[in-house]
Amino acid sequence: MAQPADRKPNILLITSDQQRGDCYGFRGRKVKTPHLDRLAENGVDFRNCITPSPVCQPARATILTGLLPFSNGAADNGIDLDPTVGEQGFAGQLSAAGYETGLIGKAHFSTKATFAPTGRAECERSSADFPADWTGPYMGFGHVELALFGKWFKGRPPLKPPHGQHFEKWFFDVVGGDEGYALWAAETRKGVGANQTWSSALPVAWHASSWIGDRSLEFLKTRDRSKPFLLWTSFGDPHHPFDCPEPWASLHHPDEVDIAEHRELDLDRRPWWHRATLEGVPNLSDPILKKFRTSGTRILEQSEAQLREMTANYYGMISLIDHNVGRLLVALDELGELDNTYILYTSDHGDLLGDHGLYLKGPTLYESLLNVGMIAAGPGVPKGVRNDALISTLDLAATFCEIAGTSLPPGCQAQSFLPLIGPNYTAAEGRDSAFCEWRVGDSRCGVELRLSCIRTADAKLTLDEVSGAGEMYDLVNDPNEMNNIFDDPAAAKMRKRLNDIRQARDGLLLHEFDEPVGMT
Repeated sequence: MAQPADRKPNILLITSDQQRGDCYGFRGRKVKTPHLDRLAENGVDFRNCITPSPVCQPARATILTGLLPFSNGAADNGIDLDPTVGEQGFAGQLSAAGYETGLIGKAHFSTKATFAPTGRAECERSSADFPADWTGPYMGFGHVELALFGKWFKGRPPLKPPHGQHFEKWFFDVVGGDEGYALWAAETRKGVGANQTWSSALPVAWHASSWIGDRSLEFLKTRDRSKPFLLWTSFGDPHHPFDCPEPWASLHHPDEVDIAEHRELDLDRRPWWHRATLEGVPNLSDPILKKFRTSGTRILEQSEAQLREMTANYYGMISLIDHNVGRLLVALDELGELDNTYILYTSDHGDLLGDHGLYLKGPTLYESLLNVGMIAAGPGVPKGVRNDALISTLDLAATFCEIAGTSLPPGCQAQSFLPLIGPNYTAAEGRDSAFCEWRVGDSRCGVELRLSCIRTADAKLTLDEVSGAGEMYDLVNDPNEMNNIFDDPAAAKMRKRLNDIRQARDGLLLHEFDEPVGMT
């Protein structure tokens, strides 16, 4: 169906959760992503897209609002984004500009595992207070269908109706039930003991990634065709646990995947908090949450065979997402919307996946956590371009607003990168620097940190503003971040340059934050 010539472009934002920026087939790693490979062939592959925080809640709040974590207030998992701030983000602005707006999947703007009811839609204790037909509005989106715990963790009881939101109610009341949950926890074959890794017996049709793909397709097919749309399709994988279902769990053989090159723990060469991340005792009174924080978010040494098993499972989850990306692209084409839709794919943050002997995520801000990459395609976007310019997922909000002909409120730090994907992209420039911020609560490792990271094209500085300790890397001569030169006199000029950037940070800078209402 042809669209009116003056029709505003649609926007489809697709995000994964905890996907490294190098884990795409077209970037050379041995992960099968044919649809994302094709998307990159038809658009721009940004090789230096930096997350504003290495954990979910602050990163996602920043994507929505265009405000850094130390400005939007959601500076750690467990600190809720203020709805009055969230509603002023890109979803609220585009809704006001006449867009039909939706979010399908994982939002994580508010805390799920809370200490007490908060009244928020994402709070596991309050979710039962929302009627079964509730679909928003939420944080500026006109329509939402949420997966609160599309990821379960063995040792933590699952969220069952009447608690949970759309995915949980569909899974337990419609298709899977207790039998489906038992299948999720069951293994289809014996593994080699990789931490939090197994080939799940859950039918792939019942998997959260399939549900998110299905519901996103339904949104595209049933929406108001007289309006442009903005849809955020938000997958919860390849976040741990690594529980890929068949046949995707067998798509990558462990012997054939590529694994981290530098797998040795070298804590003596790093700032003190790296060790505390692994050895500190979380300050939590809830025994279930404390056990989860101690064992569920830390992984100690894995053998090569175990890392290969973990990586193959991680790749399988990415390939399942890629499959659903392909379904969305086909649907847009069949609906006649593909040529008028900006499509952007990225992740909230990465995964250490064995780098430096570390796993998952934590206050160890290596490139495998920070550089998430991005693919952008759409009307007027050049095809087959690799762009090394520095951008941030912070900038998505400003970019979407420029596409829609509106703007964010004053004070936002997001910068539109639309010129980088326009016809004059060769003359456009990226950021001089990108910030990454995290107020690490003592519920993680028993000590509090206030990490401020500055990433430029050639270097990276991370400073704990509480203790004054830090780490710094020359990314040109040391791209694998093996040599911490924070205290090296020969690198004093670099340190001053990066610290000057940190001190010149624009926008509101909060020093106090709301007390955490939960853990994640």
